[in-house]
Amino acid sequence: MKVGFLQFQPMLKDVETNIDKISRLVEEAKPFDLIVIPELANSGYVFVEKDELAKVSEEIPTGYFVEKLNELAKQKNGYIVCGVCEKSENRYFNSSVLVGPEGFIAKYRKVHLFDREKLFFEPGDGPFKLYNIRGMNLGILICWDWIFPEATRSLALKGMDVLAHSTNLVLSFCQTAMITRSIENQIFTITSNRIGIETNGEHSLHFKGHSQVTTPDAKRLVQASTDKEELHIVEIDISEARNKWLSDRNHIFKDRRPEMYNTLMEKQEF
Repeated sequence: MKVGFLQFQPMLKDVETNIDKISRLVEEAKPFDLIVIPELANSGYVFVEKDELAKVSEEIPTGYFVEKLNELAKQKNGYIVCGVCEKSENRYFNSSVLVGPEGFIAKYRKVHLFDREKLFFEPGDGPFKLYNIRGMNLGILICWDWIFPEATRSLALKGMDVLAHSTNLVLSFCQTAMITRSIENQIFTITSNRIGIETNGEHSLHFKGHSQVTTPDAKRLVQASTDKEELHIVEIDISEARNKWLSDRNHIFKDRRPEMYNTLMEKQEF
């Protein structure tokens, strides 16, 4: 399988410019089976007022941005996971869509919201679900979902081979943590982050780049820079994600002791 990411700098509240840039960069890419594009790629990230979302969000799958992604996936005969600012009636979600040559396939709404996202978005209901893409079992998460290992593990227990992870990372922990997510679940991960400094009024964030692809044996196949727009495609062997034996006597799922993890299923008050 040929998989990869697009790392770029979206323009805040400029949907047409963003899809034009995505289309131009992806059109120039060599053939791929799957490419992952950052979180909120249509809209940018730093919102100040909720009314701003009304101008850049769209219904899924009928919106302008998603339709353009459909066209791009068909043109390239590949699959795309991309972050989208979603509107549903009077609510907004930080979502990702999966599209392919056949058109729109699915959307995922971010379950774990980060910081000021809680002022604008509703927490998603997921679901944590797999999609079979040319024989590859694909899972989708968004940015801050990474810090909850239960999310990745839930997908891995369903049989995930590859995690598509669209992000707008402003902290420096995730890229290292995704190596752990890869080894503890024996999966490939594709983290597609944005770059640049985005300012809106008194609010400003610096996005850290370093998009990457990690492997079940804890390697980075590729990692982008901190500040340049880059598109990388690498080849992976899905069979490596289907061998869950770490030694002759240790299987990462068969050795689990779910009866010992009851606390994980309890709602805690802190």
